[in-house]
Amino acid sequence: PPHLPESNEQNLVVIEAFLEAAKRYARGGYDVIVDGIVGPWFLEPWRTLVREDYEVHYIVLRASKEETMKRAVERSKLDRKTNVELVETMWEQFCNLGIYESNVIETTTYSIQGAVFAVKEKISSGAALLS
Repeated sequence: PPHLPESNEQNLVVIEAFLEAAKRYARGGYDVIVDGIVGPWFLEPWRTLVREDYEVHYIVLRASKEETMKRAVERSKLDRKTNVELVETMWEQFCNLGIYESNVIETTTYSIQGAVFAVKEKISSGAALLS
């Protein structure tokens, strides 16, 4: 499972793979949004893109712990116990992002359309540019 410490190398391979795909789309003239779980501890490969003159925004969508838990237990991919354990682990990792707190969009009460609008606003304002 990706949330376990022994999965760190696997996670780096996954990040590198989608970074290469994102770069190719960007070179083809497309705007690219990568949707995944990327904590600040995995930002160095993204900073490398910035040094290669790609525009990179780092945005974290975060709902309250209660809402996140509610959404997780409704998922059918994993069993309830596993979903709860994952939320507990991931919530702790994302609840206080320090210097990246300004990159967070609080989505507890947002519809999908509201979250999309907020992401577009954050990108257009440049408030989440990674340097």
